Amino acid sequence: MIKNIVFDFGDIFINLDKEATEREALAAKINNSLRPELQIYHDYETGDISTKEFLNQQKPMLPNCNEKELGQIWNAIVKDFPLHRLKFIEDLAAAKTHRLFLLSNTNSLHIEKVIENMGDANYNRFQNCFEKFYLSHEIGFRKPNHSIYHFVTKENQLQANETLFIDDTKINTDAAAAYGWHVWNLQPGKDDIVNLFDLDIFKI
Repeated sequence: MIKNIVFDFGDIFINLDKEATEREALAAKINNSLRPELQIYHDYETGDISTKEFLNQQKPMLPNCNEKELGQIWNAIVKDFPLHRLKFIEDLAAAKTHRLFLLSNTNSLHIEKVIENMGDANYNRFQNCFEKFYLSHEIGFRKPNHSIYHFVTKENQLQANETLFIDDTKINTDAAAAYGWHVWNLQPGKDDIVNLFDLDIFKI
């Protein structure tokens, strides 16, 4: 029986355009794409480097952009939060049938853009739906590292076989499944989180 549900954020609740940063860089007539080295990106997502440090490391790739423009290009990925999804999670939280957690790989710039797009009131409404709201750059762990699933499990005294994890990235759901959680690798454009309870696992 599922008692705990752990949700990803991007492309689960908020829409993403994962190619947008590339397009914005090209539109700005920049020869090089905004593709940071993997370790730099991971360091930013785990809070090991600051936003300023992160952007400074992108300047050699995008020499025609100032810091503000770099941030805008980087944030082009972040799109809208459909209100039907906000209503869904608020209704689920109000029902008190499951413990709800958010677990997102993200960074300060993207969260600032999320709040700008949603507005403070709606962002606070969303955040208040969860028992814990875990953002990778705040907790120092990121998916699919085994340690992040262990951290959430131990801190909240979860039973793995009672926990469902939902993420649009298969490597993340594969890692959670290996840890013992049930998983749904949601496919953006095909699936919608509001149809969560159509899953077979809730029909057992």
